[in-house]
Amino acid sequence: MKVRVPCSLAALLLLTGCVAVQPVQPAPDREDVTGVAIGSRPVADGGDLVMALSAEPDKLDPTTSSSLYTRYVMNAVCEKLYDIDADGNLVPQLAAALPTISPDGLTVTIPVRTGPVFADGTPFDAAAVVTTLQRNLTLEGSSRKSELGPVADVTAPDPATVVVRYKTPFSPLTAALADRAGMIMSPTALAAEGTNFGAHPVCVGPFKFVERVPQTSITVERDPLYYAADEVHLDTITYRIMTDANIRAANLRSGDVQVADSLSPQDVDALAQEKDVGLLQTGSFGYQAVTFNLGNTEGTGKPPGRIDTPLATDPRIREAFSLSVDRTALVNSVFNNWYEPACSFVPPDSTYSTEASEACPTYDPARAKQLLTEAGVELPYRFTMATSNTADSLRLAQALQASVVAGGFDLTIQPVEYSTLLDQQTSGDFEAVQLGWSGRVDPNGNSASFLSTGAGNNYSGYSSPEADDLVKAAARATDPAQRAELYGKLVTVVQRDNPIVYLYRQRSITGYTTQDPGVAGIETYADGVVRLSRAAFLAGGK
Repeated sequence: MKVRVPCSLAALLLLTGCVAVQPVQPAPDREDVTGVAIGSRPVADGGDLVMALSAEPDKLDPTTSSSLYTRYVMNAVCEKLYDIDADGNLVPQLAAALPTISPDGLTVTIPVRTGPVFADGTPFDAAAVVTTLQRNLTLEGSSRKSELGPVADVTAPDPATVVVRYKTPFSPLTAALADRAGMIMSPTALAAEGTNFGAHPVCVGPFKFVERVPQTSITVERDPLYYAADEVHLDTITYRIMTDANIRAANLRSGDVQVADSLSPQDVDALAQEKDVGLLQTGSFGYQAVTFNLGNTEGTGKPPGRIDTPLATDPRIREAFSLSVDRTALVNSVFNNWYEPACSFVPPDSTYSTEASEACPTYDPARAKQLLTEAGVELPYRFTMATSNTADSLRLAQALQASVVAGGFDLTIQPVEYSTLLDQQTSGDFEAVQLGWSGRVDPNGNSASFLSTGAGNNYSGYSSPEADDLVKAAARATDPAQRAELYGKLVTVVQRDNPIVYLYRQRSITGYTTQDPGVAGIETYADGVVRLSRAAFLAGGK
């Protein structure tokens, strides 16, 4: 289904006429609340926690997954070599310590824990790590290959040591191993399941996979083999799929679910006043954006093809679209000032943020129309944008649709169910798509896989030798200031070519029940993942 909203309807969506929006208000200070600690309060041993999940995860396979919601589930069942803490620092998880790097930057040595076992009883050791990393590097359709960089080989000289050798230095490795690339899978299960691993995932984790009911729920249960089983309190976690934000909020209020992710900014101010609801909120490493299909004709990871439309071939049209978007006004009107405008893949609080990475195209619809005229296309220029069919996504899409009219565009909206939209994005079955990325602590994780020619998440099919060189140079550099400068240059190239037009950064807003007995031990960080592995029901009241 495709939707074209007339100006009169757009006015009902907090827009006035076809372009103007509510007066922009200064964004309030939002204090991060990343967790609700157990502290000295007694907790129950056991219990079945239900989390309302805002979208259906894709395959529970760390090598191929691209969904944030898969990361929620996998965080409970599949530990990584490294993780981040609430402050964004990299910390060991299945690794025994941070890596050591040779003076030439080509050899990375990772000490790993001894003693853990996978949920199927297979011993965890360096050889198992090698098996996972080699799969990430070689499996067809891997989304992790580009995240790991130019690996020459991976070896395990002894059971407690992994050595990664590089063709050229690669600074972002530790950060990459703090996400899906570092989730270590049971070699026994990989041998048995092959590419079907995602249907029966087996890892080292506080919980183990039990069952999945498509479009309904995913259930995990406490793993007695987990090396820190005494720190795990719940018996089970059920991730119940609830795509409607209003339904998630209603279930949270009623106590039918104890945790709910991605609460809508439309609901959060009211929820904050509820006596039986607590809220976690934090900024994001990631972004929401519009991605244009420039050459994704055979699917991601394949060499780009050619798409003979003005939108795909003429960067002036994409620049005109970027100039037609009033990001600040959109955030103010659509998201009640809970989110922040964004114009690049580098978050403003990052070590690697610079003036260049924070530079935002000026809202200039007159210049946008001039660029379209120079490109020789008929006005208004028409194209179709696919987006998730959730209320907040449609609200944004309709606001965008109205906003870009002044710049000379006639945008048609195509609402699509989230998991189907991920498939369309991967296969290249779109003209433009509005989706986001939950973000990584190192900018390489927000850029290389999306902007490098033929990379696993290069949904645009973008290919630029200049961008490729900058991605590689930033990954090779070891000095943070030099890396920051290179990422700023990369942002400048991307804003020139506009394969991706960045729009805004979300705040991760997670609700939890405080109704007796209440829950604690829940955390959410700037990587967007809600962490439940140490969650518990409180004993003896709140």
